[in-house]
Amino acid sequence: MIIWLASYPKSGNTFLRSLLSSYFFTNDGIFNFEVLNTIKQFPHYSLFKKIGVNLSNEKKVLENYIRAQELFNTKESLQFVKTHSSLLSGFTNYRNTLGVIYIIRDPRNVVISAANHFNTTIDDSVSRLFNYTNLGGDINDKKSVNRIITHLTTWSMHYNSWKVLKKRERYLLIKYEDLTKNTEQVFIKILDFIHNLTNQKYILDKLKMKNILKTTSFDYVQKLEKEKNFPEKAKHAGDEEKTFFKYGPNDNKKQMLNKILKEKIESQLKDEMVELGYL
Repeated sequence: MIIWLASYPKSGNTFLRSLLSSYFFTNDGIFNFEVLNTIKQFPHYSLFKKIGVNLSNEKKVLENYIRAQELFNTKESLQFVKTHSSLLSGFTNYRNTLGVIYIIRDPRNVVISAANHFNTTIDDSVSRLFNYTNLGGDINDKKSVNRIITHLTTWSMHYNSWKVLKKRERYLLIKYEDLTKNTEQVFIKILDFIHNLTNQKYILDKLKMKNILKTTSFDYVQKLEKEKNFPEKAKHAGDEEKTFFKYGPNDNKKQMLNKILKEKIESQLKDEMVELGYL
């Protein structure tokens, strides 16, 4: 069964996956970039190629989301799967989905991080919050590595779409700010949620937890990226030296927003930001 690790881009999904992969897929809790590969990403073009779906036919791709999930989903094993997709009709079903851990971040900080990652202006990054957006390479571009469209939608639609699972007690909301500030406490909350979903008891390994907290810290992974290239960082012409782990959790990036953009975000996303405690 799948537990989705869902988020709007640049909201802390990598940190969440680092913690979970270190806990569930290492013996000692010591994180490395390779262990992230134990957590699948969806949608991914390779799954659709296996079932013979024409990648240039977006309609057919969308119609086969659930069929593609069934390639790797089994009742016998727990699957953590990363996605930036909104929970739109036809994205998944309850036969495949056990629950979701939804990680969210102050959108005023998201836009700064996104501008750096996607090599866009801050203005463009802010506009993307409010526009019905799709992510991914051009599905007609044969050179594109990621040819599957991710239906990002708007920031507020994305957040609200996944809350439907809350009614079935299959939903855990995690704020990135809480996870970085009180990592151990919040991570134990995440583990409790997972084990409640799976009806499994667990005994916390304190030494393993200590290793996880140390080797997933921002300073540690930033140093690790300098020693080993991080495979998930975006690649743009002329900026090969750009790093993925540029801003730490203590960097209050929203101060980089001008007054007009800051007020635009706070005005248009007021309801959600108040609900989440960001305003």
